[in-house]
Amino acid sequence: MMFYTTITGWLLAYTVQYASGTMMDLHTPEAVGAHFSTFTASASQAIPYLLLTTFISAGICALGVQNGVEKIIKYMMIFLLFMLFFLAARALTMPGTGKALAFYLKPDISNFMQRGPANVIFDAMGQAFFTLSIGIGSMEIFGSYIDKKHSLGTESIWIIALDTLVALMAGLIIFPICFSYNVDPGSGPALIFVSLPNIFTQIPGGRFWGLLFFAFLSAAALTTVIAVFENMIAFLMDELHFSRKKASFSVFAAISILSLPCTLGFGILKNIHPMGESSSILDLEDFIVSNNLLPLGALFLVFFCTLKRGWGWHNMIQEANTGKGIKLSGGKFFQFYVTWVLPLIILFVFFMGYYQKFFQK
Repeated sequence: MMFYTTITGWLLAYTVQYASGTMMDLHTPEAVGAHFSTFTASASQAIPYLLLTTFISAGICALGVQNGVEKIIKYMMIFLLFMLFFLAARALTMPGTGKALAFYLKPDISNFMQRGPANVIFDAMGQAFFTLSIGIGSMEIFGSYIDKKHSLGTESIWIIALDTLVALMAGLIIFPICFSYNVDPGSGPALIFVSLPNIFTQIPGGRFWGLLFFAFLSAAALTTVIAVFENMIAFLMDELHFSRKKASFSVFAAISILSLPCTLGFGILKNIHPMGESSSILDLEDFIVSNNLLPLGALFLVFFCTLKRGWGWHNMIQEANTGKGIKLSGGKFFQFYVTWVLPLIILFVFFMGYYQKFFQK
């Protein structure tokens, strides 16, 4: 959350700026790029949106699981899916759609081999860890609130299907836009905050589409922040016996303060390069989470669920299969895979992350 809240604040800011029409006054690529640099470097602009992000998220969690988190996120997800389909329908009418879909959906073994199978598998596993919040407990905390009417196998299939659908739909938005206006889809954060805003200034109704796009991204980011906040709040309530309101305020205050170095890392702290060259504080925090906490946390969860010193295999299978729906196999082959093979795959992701970060040129 020390860096994710900063980026969510940027998304909220752009949503507000498209709603007010400020972004449509930027008519050149240089002006859009300068605007992003100026905004991220300005503490007086970036910090209020950081605080807005943490305030909204903690406030929703303070209302409770059913009245706050569940009810509000349910409406946010419906809104998010509606915008996703609406944006995809518009993007697919753009002139570069044919080339974009071929690039996006047509398999290309030559690219796979050029990138390297190990690198492709690592990228895919890393994305899975991040998008499903595996390893740092965000998925697990909501799993603990589910009633026992349906098995966890059934709930997992729904999560996998919806997550994949949203990812595919996002690609149907991004790639046609990029191919229609000759923008590199692999340009990272600059794609969202510089390249796409440049496109929105050129297309008819750009202010409306820009507002819809950043509102969609803001809603998606906020659901993630709320999920992780709920994880931390539940910990304070269970382990330190805080009331929900006290825990929510504590998380709001702590994350707001701890997020400041990242937010200021593009302004008064921009000369701090913790990982060398032109790296920022955000890069360091992202590395700590993506390359360390996520894979090692997932490894710990596997050991906890399979070893006798933890929960234990049979206890885990019994709990997962409670209720109606798809059941997990408790057989020896599946147990062997989860206990011994899965940890090796996770360790591969962990060491591959370090190799790519520090040794691969």
